[in-house]
Amino acid sequence: MKTEQKLAGTIIRTSFLIMLLGGFIYPLAATGVAQVIMPEKADGSLIYNDKDEVIGSELIGQQFTNPEFFHGRVSAIEFDASGSGSNNYASSNEDLHERTKETLEVWKSANPETPISEVPIDLVTDSGSGLDPHISPEGALAQVNRISNTTGIEKEELKKLIENNTQGKEMGIFGEARVNVLQLNLDLKKLLY
Repeated sequence: MKTEQKLAGTIIRTSFLIMLLGGFIYPLAATGVAQVIMPEKADGSLIYNDKDEVIGSELIGQQFTNPEFFHGRVSAIEFDASGSGSNNYASSNEDLHERTKETLEVWKSANPETPISEVPIDLVTDSGSGLDPHISPEGALAQVNRISNTTGIEKEELKKLIENNTQGKEMGIFGEARVNVLQLNLDLKKLLY
């Protein structure tokens, strides 16, 4: 009986210690270190406007539908960060085919000058998280005709804007070149207004 009580006491103390370390001390220490080393990233890589108001994050996409602005990827979850994820459709899935057809129809009506054959795949498919804030530089370039026609901004100026907002591969070798749509649209807004 005494051995069982001693064992139970040890189990309870060990469980409490692990909960204290893993549930309180470690997260507090990790948060503190992150705040010291990289405070901007630790706070969510927030983007502010001229009035110092938060308008988004570098890490989470937003839905843009105004024809004056660049549009990002489609999102099965409407860029809701509380439930990231996407439908894991196989390429043979009929729902994926239907959604892609609908996305292409929207594309054709909004961008009649750019043929469907020139639409990069990232503009008609969503990312694994459904939150991706980036498109390929080709995805941005495919929208230049629409934006130029809508805003009157010269195509060459829009291409330069895309070039200035294109981020290269991570450490020069990982991933692909990409453009953050929110940051690109913020720079475009400066030209518009």
